[in-house]
Amino acid sequence: MKSLPNHLTISRFWMTAVMMVCMTLDFPYARMAALAIFIIASITDALDGYLARNFFGCTSFGKLMDPLADKVLVCAAFIGFVELDSLRAWMVVLIVAREFMVTGMRLLMIEKGIVMPAGPWGKVKTTVQMLAICLYFFGLIWPTAFLPIPGSAFAWWLGLATALLTAWSGVVYFWQQRHIIWEKEG
Repeated sequence: MKSLPNHLTISRFWMTAVMMVCMTLDFPYARMAALAIFIIASITDALDGYLARNFFGCTSFGKLMDPLADKVLVCAAFIGFVELDSLRAWMVVLIVAREFMVTGMRLLMIEKGIVMPAGPWGKVKTTVQMLAICLYFFGLIWPTAFLPIPGSAFAWWLGLATALLTAWSGVVYFWQQRHIIWEKEG
């Protein structure tokens, strides 16, 4: 049972795949199932970190795969919303690019023995992304003027705000790590 947090991390990859299938299927309650899976996967993200820090101990696998599982879950949802006409592709490219760049930087830092926890902007970014994803799902499930339904101005503005905040959090992250970026090898 020592690897329970790691099993929860791995489960997010599987849940992401099932969520994507549910997003693309056209049968009653498919999008509701996708939302439920997204929420459960998001809960496992909080739970595996809590369990690792407080009961089971952090592992190298968890330090690498937990943030990667989070990125895969969030990026897959945003990409699915492009297909469903809720988001513009350029907004999602901005989000995905930031996630890849920060993940790459974290891997570089781990190689140097530095573990960089998420900063305040990263936490705000994650919260906004999760909230936006839930709102987009709600807009698909219950299309009303108060939700970001596909093709609506609300969907566009929510996507823009999410993409810009995501990009800004990346700028802040790289600014804070500039000493590592500009460090000379050897």
